[in-house]
Amino acid sequence: MKTIPRRIITGLKDGKSVIVEDRISNNVIEHYPGLIISDIWSTHQTPANLTEELIIENTAFPNTPKNGTYFRYVQIPPDKDLGIETKVGSPHPLMHQTSTLDYIIILSGEIYLILEEGETLLEPGDIVIQRGTNHAWSNRSDEPCIQLAVLIDAK
Repeated sequence: MKTIPRRIITGLKDGKSVIVEDRISNNVIEHYPGLIISDIWSTHQTPANLTEELIIENTAFPNTPKNGTYFRYVQIPPDKDLGIETKVGSPHPLMHQTSTLDYIIILSGEIYLILEEGETLLEPGDIVIQRGTNHAWSNRSDEPCIQLAVLIDAK
């Protein structure tokens, strides 16, 4: 299983900033072969309480807390490794809609962002602002795509 470092450095001791945690994330799940998700951090209110951590269930499709945020690491394997085949004229089988504002950064690999009308190839360094629309991810390459995503509850 992939190891994902998680460092929280915003602690205070005697009024000074200190590293309060430096470890490998223990919230890593391989939901399908090669689809690895680690839910790094979550909050349950805005503005966030800086002294609390909200532990949430790691799911293939995120469940962002009401009025909260969700920070996740996602490794998406090639479609062929998941057995995904898209039929012409049919929506992608993993098409879904979230009710969140998502900030997504592609770290490595490449992936297509598919919308109901159109698609675009994303590569390392690309940023997506996903505003609660129906979408799917399609990795047509031979390598996994790694992305970081911050999901924010929205109206």
